[in-house]
Amino acid sequence: MTTTTTTTAPYRITPTRVLHSEWHKLRTVRSTWITLLTAAALVLGVGILMGATYTSDGGDSDVDTVVLTLYGSQLGGIALAVLGILVTAGEYATGMIRATLTAVPSRTPVLWAKATVYTATVFTVSLLTALLTFLTAQVFLSDTDQAASLTDDGVLAAITGNAAGVTLLGLIALGLGAALRSVPGAIGAFVGGVLIVPEIIRMLPYEVMDTVVRYFPTQAAGVLGSATPLPDAASPGAALLALLLWAAAALAVPALLLGRRDV
Repeated sequence: MTTTTTTTAPYRITPTRVLHSEWHKLRTVRSTWITLLTAAALVLGVGILMGATYTSDGGDSDVDTVVLTLYGSQLGGIALAVLGILVTAGEYATGMIRATLTAVPSRTPVLWAKATVYTATVFTVSLLTALLTFLTAQVFLSDTDQAASLTDDGVLAAITGNAAGVTLLGLIALGLGAALRSVPGAIGAFVGGVLIVPEIIRMLPYEVMDTVVRYFPTQAAGVLGSATPLPDAASPGAALLALLLWAAAALAVPALLLGRRDV
């Protein structure tokens, strides 16, 4: 009698398993839920405040309705950017990255899995928060000149664009965290390079600088979150392309470094 033994590889590395591993790490870390809830609370709280305190004769009638109700996205976006940095640089701070890269020797799939899981999670939370905030704020704005509905021209696209813009900004932060491998360093680079540098460039006495600044991340994200065209701003298509290129560049750098650095 001949016995045939079949050897299987239950722990073979696959993209699905790497994604599952990164999703498990993201959802089981307390800081994930703290930052997500903080971001959502900031957006919703500021939106309700703007709606509850708005008056038609207050001089803000020319402000885009979606921009007005989702003004808190600027604060919430910072919280989500910190989450992106923690997803990557946080592992270097705790030393867990050694186990992760030992389990996945090719390394770069780990970065793509982190980016994919982060993008899906943050976009979903941001979109649901933006929808809830807009609808809640409209309860207060129903009798003002800022009254609007989801079926109005550009409103749903702007709400979706707001979520996409915040997510891509966070993806840039995730790339910075992976490249710098330091939570404080990446936060400083994000605040300085993404939030402050464009404002400094804008003050330079050269007209070309105004054109350049239009395609910086925060300015491009602002275009995506507006239901009406913003003056002296890029078109929505150009803004989205610019943000995608910034995010791709932010991820390309750590992808290259992963193959050249030791853990």
